[in-house]
Amino acid sequence: MKEFDIIIIGGGVSGSSTALNLSKKGYSVLVIEKEKVQNIKPCAGGMASSMKQFLPLDIETVIESKIRNVEFTWKASDKVIADLSGESPFWIINRDKLDLLLLDKALKYGTEILRPATVEKIIKESNKWIIHCSNKYKYKSEFLVIADGSQSKWAGHFNLGPRRPRFANTIALRLKGMGNIPKDSVRFEFGFVKYGFAWAFPLKENVNIGLGTFINNSLLEDEEKNNKIIKSFGFEDLSFKKITKKLRIWNGFHKLNGDKVLAVGDAASLCDPFLAEGIRPALISSFYAAESIDQCLSRQTDNLNYYSKNINNEWSKSMAWGRRIAQVFYRFPKTGYQLGVKRKTAPKRIAQILSGEMSYEDIAKRVIKRLLTKSEN
Repeated sequence: MKEFDIIIIGGGVSGSSTALNLSKKGYSVLVIEKEKVQNIKPCAGGMASSMKQFLPLDIETVIESKIRNVEFTWKASDKVIADLSGESPFWIINRDKLDLLLLDKALKYGTEILRPATVEKIIKESNKWIIHCSNKYKYKSEFLVIADGSQSKWAGHFNLGPRRPRFANTIALRLKGMGNIPKDSVRFEFGFVKYGFAWAFPLKENVNIGLGTFINNSLLEDEEKNNKIIKSFGFEDLSFKKITKKLRIWNGFHKLNGDKVLAVGDAASLCDPFLAEGIRPALISSFYAAESIDQCLSRQTDNLNYYSKNINNEWSKSMAWGRRIAQVFYRFPKTGYQLGVKRKTAPKRIAQILSGEMSYEDIAKRVIKRLLTKSEN
């Protein structure tokens, strides 16, 4: 039975970045990934450039676009444009390339990967984790990281995150060409999708288009309406392949660690409940997960509680307000667009949230007060 300091279940962006952070510190790491080859990631790819502080490598090669402004539309009209301040505060990255870059770098630092393999059973013996895999082999580790995404089986098994996860329904498309999306802009389309919105993020030669609904688990089955949205982004060829996915979104303050086990990224239910941002919480949680495990292995502390505290402070406080904004905004979308987007200072504030300059907490009380007052009149 081969033994490691840390075993990570899942080789996506959160699992790979956790592996890289830990292997760079000299620890032995095994990543167990269920997919034989890397599939196309149904991810828009938006990321605040400020997140480079949480990345242990240069990612310039995976940046597809550097965004200068953000466009908002209501049913393909009534456009509002917000300029992003500073130099390239928001990037569109190629998720497929980012995941591969992180994993390749981790392997160079000594991380091992087992793929394709699924974890069938996990038990604890003599304070060590024993992982039983589908290849009939067993592996041992001192620490365990759950990074198996929104459909995580193991987060609930270890009581990490909400007991009843909340999901957003999404459709992801990647279309050839740029349509009518400027190279240095992203667009958010409100009004067509009930309880949600659509978005278009430009890559070098393609556009990532997404549709998401965030309340009551509404479905996205209206093909006519979906096609209308895609056409509004400047595309006439509707012979595309769509990927549907349930995103496990933030749903309250919860403990994300147990005894020598923790969850990161989507498995930890950290996805933004208002804008569906997943890369930023994946990188933040991976960074603090590695820091916390390092502190335990170097005997600076005897538990992983530091991890949950940091995620709650660094991310969840803002997401608590983001969820409240989403609940009001998507129930009263027209009012929300008029007061939450068309208001003179609103576009700049949303742009600052996307770039990481501001949190939802910074603006939420004023926004919610305006929305509730208007909707009650």
